[in-house]
Amino acid sequence: MILSGKEIRRRLGQDIHIDPFNEDQVNPNSYNLSLHNELLVYQEHELDMKRNNLSRRIEIPEDGLLLEPNRLYLGRTREYTETRNLVPMLEGRSSIGRLGLFVHITAGFGDVGFKGFWTLEIFCVQPIRIYAGVEIAQVFYHTIEGDYDTYRSGKYQNNHDIQHSMLYKDFERKSR
Repeated sequence: MILSGKEIRRRLGQDIHIDPFNEDQVNPNSYNLSLHNELLVYQEHELDMKRNNLSRRIEIPEDGLLLEPNRLYLGRTREYTETRNLVPMLEGRSSIGRLGLFVHITAGFGDVGFKGFWTLEIFCVQPIRIYAGVEIAQVFYHTIEGDYDTYRSGKYQNNHDIQHSMLYKDFERKSR
């Protein structure tokens, strides 16, 4: 079951924590998340799954930033979220998608117990100007049935910034 907007409000401070919280961002069955003012881009054209690929930071100016097609930008939400006893899911807003802007390529599925900012995998099909603070995505919550383990991964849990891929840590762990 997906929680309604009214149920999201009711569970604030209990199973759901959103900071900052803005009542105007509550939808009938989700909550809009906004874009922070910084992005990361990988420095090299060729990426390697077994390496910590270097990235550089870009600030989104007040008059917006023009994104280039066929380039991956990593961003994050302004909102910090914590979820207990529910499965958080992230989707782009339809208004954003209708402009050809994807905000997550594959990582829209959260884990029970996730705490942190949502890293956005931003990709556009044609040049588009983006702005910090725009409500770019929405989080919605599924109930979970049965016994479960709470998310404790050291890679992305309790993050405080944009997170580039840490897949290389899986290779390091397997080689020990």
